[in-house]
Amino acid sequence: MIQTSDQASDKILVFIPMYNCGRQIPRVIAQFDDETQKIFSEILVVDNGSGDNSIQTAITAAKKLQHIKITITKNNENYSLGGSHKVAFNYAIENEFDYVVVLHGDDQGNIKDIIPLIKNNDHKNYDSMLGSRFMKNSKLIGYSNFRIFGNFVFNTFVSILFQRKITDMGSGLNLYKTDYLKNKFYLYLPNDLTFPNNMCFYGIMSQSKFCFFPLLWREDDQISNAKLFRQSRLIFGAALKFRFAFKTITKQKDNQFSRIKYKSDIIFNNKIQ
Repeated sequence: MIQTSDQASDKILVFIPMYNCGRQIPRVIAQFDDETQKIFSEILVVDNGSGDNSIQTAITAAKKLQHIKITITKNNENYSLGGSHKVAFNYAIENEFDYVVVLHGDDQGNIKDIIPLIKNNDHKNYDSMLGSRFMKNSKLIGYSNFRIFGNFVFNTFVSILFQRKITDMGSGLNLYKTDYLKNKFYLYLPNDLTFPNNMCFYGIMSQSKFCFFPLLWREDDQISNAKLFRQSRLIFGAALKFRFAFKTITKQKDNQFSRIKYKSDIIFNNKIQ
C-alpha cells in the first residue's frame, strides 16, 4: 500500500476536466512530480468527448506517474464543463473523499499554487477555496489588458451586488470540501461554462465559508471555448438571478440538469494498490 497523502486525515481527489487539450494535458499531468503526488490521493481526468488526441496523450502521461492512483474517464455524452464537474463531484462523494481540487486541463493554472494551503491545513477552515487571477500576489502571463480591465469591472460589479469583495468568479484551480457538496446542490446548476461562476454565487448566497488565494495564470497555447461577450451576458444574468431569486433557485431542484445521469466510463486506471 503506498502512502498517497502527506495529510494523514485527508483523502483528496484532484479532478482535471479535459476537452481538446491534447497539447496541454501532458504538461498538466507532469505538474505532479514525485513530491506533489504524495499530497493527493487520486487524480481523476474526465474527458468530455474530445475530438483530438487528448485521451491518448493523457494516458501516455499518466503511465509516468509512480506514486498516485490516476483514473481517466470519458463522458457518455458531452455534458459541457459543468457536467464534467458533476461527474467528478459525484465520484468524490461516492468514494468518500474529503476534498476535491479542480485543476483545468488546459495548463493555465498550476497545482503547486494550492499545495502550501493544504500543507498548512488552511483548507480545513473553508467549504471552498477559490483561485483568483486578480488579487494581490497573483501573476498573469499572456493575458490581454482588455480582458484584465473587463474582469476588474465585472468583479467590482459583483462585489457591489453581493456586498462582498470578489476578486475572481471562476478560475481553473479551486478546492471544495466534500461535505459541502453532499446535498448535491450543484446538480441543478447549468452545465455550461458559467458553472464555476454559479458555484461562486451559490457559495455567497448560502453563506458558506470560502476564501480566495492568488494564482500564477498563463495563457500560451490555450484556446478558450468561451465567447467573451456571450459569456459576460450569461454571467451577468446568473449574478442577478442568484442575488434576487436565490430561494427560487434552491427550490427548483428537479430540472433539466438534475435529471441527467452524468455517466462516465473508465478508460484507464493505473491500478495502484
